[in-house]
Amino acid sequence: MARFFGVDTSNYRTSAALFDNESREWHNSGRLLEVPEGRIGLRQSDALFQHTLHLPQRIAELQAGFGTQITAVAASTRPRAVEGSYMPCFLAGAGMARSMAHALDIPFYEVSHQQGHLAAAALSADALELLHQPFLAWHLSGGTTELLHITPDGALFTAEIIGGTDDLAAGQLIDRAGKLLGLPFPAGAQLEQLADACDAPEKPFSPKVADSRFSLSGAQNKIEQLYNSGAPREVVARYAIDIVSEAVMKATAQAVQRLRLPVLCAGGVMSNRLLQQRMKQQFGARFAEPALSGDNAVGVAVLAAVLSGELL
Repeated sequence: MARFFGVDTSNYRTSAALFDNESREWHNSGRLLEVPEGRIGLRQSDALFQHTLHLPQRIAELQAGFGTQITAVAASTRPRAVEGSYMPCFLAGAGMARSMAHALDIPFYEVSHQQGHLAAAALSADALELLHQPFLAWHLSGGTTELLHITPDGALFTAEIIGGTDDLAAGQLIDRAGKLLGLPFPAGAQLEQLADACDAPEKPFSPKVADSRFSLSGAQNKIEQLYNSGAPREVVARYAIDIVSEAVMKATAQAVQRLRLPVLCAGGVMSNRLLQQRMKQQFGARFAEPALSGDNAVGVAVLAAVLSGELL
């Protein structure tokens, strides 16, 4: 039996995880960063401080009931696996994980936050084989709206952006709609609950999509106009979700028509049930379960097993 440890310190959540490569069991301990009421994000310095403060407790919680023998350690050290990709908040997890590996005299591996998301989605969807073949992937989160062409590259994989938003990320649009409606940050889950109560949805604004790329800045204006017209809160919430769904569905259709590849979906925005239903029905898309859709360290731990040669 081999267990692998992963850490992810994004701008939304502090996470630590253990993964057992034989049983495929996992345990994730995560905590949302504290965002002052009325704000829709944190400065990097504030995020880094909170990660440094809370990460030891997240790690301590993992030990209960899962054992302590660790084969290798990995951390997300940057948003994407490309040159120049950098966010200070990842320094907290990377430093802790590297020190742990050194103290235990075991291997330490660096991966990207995005690679972790995709590995977690593949594990959750019982589709780890996708990580060793070409496929299409959506990464829809608070700060990212990217349609990716994934290709194997050594033990891991590379992700070429072939679509997505040219300006506002889908998660940013959702959070701004949530702020408009007085919902706490991040707003995705509560916005979805509010939208579920909508019995008479408005026809959504349909962003123009070309070569799988689109803009959502105009969508924000449309949401604000609907809200200012006095529309019920649940109608505004459903309208925001439907706009994102329209853009994602169109972009996916264009990419699938070109490349004829399976589709995997990762990121917190992709946990939306309505969007999942549409993507499954039209494209047979695969998704992570809700616990592994948002930011987590499970995918990072999975990649530690892959890089160690223990999970092929």
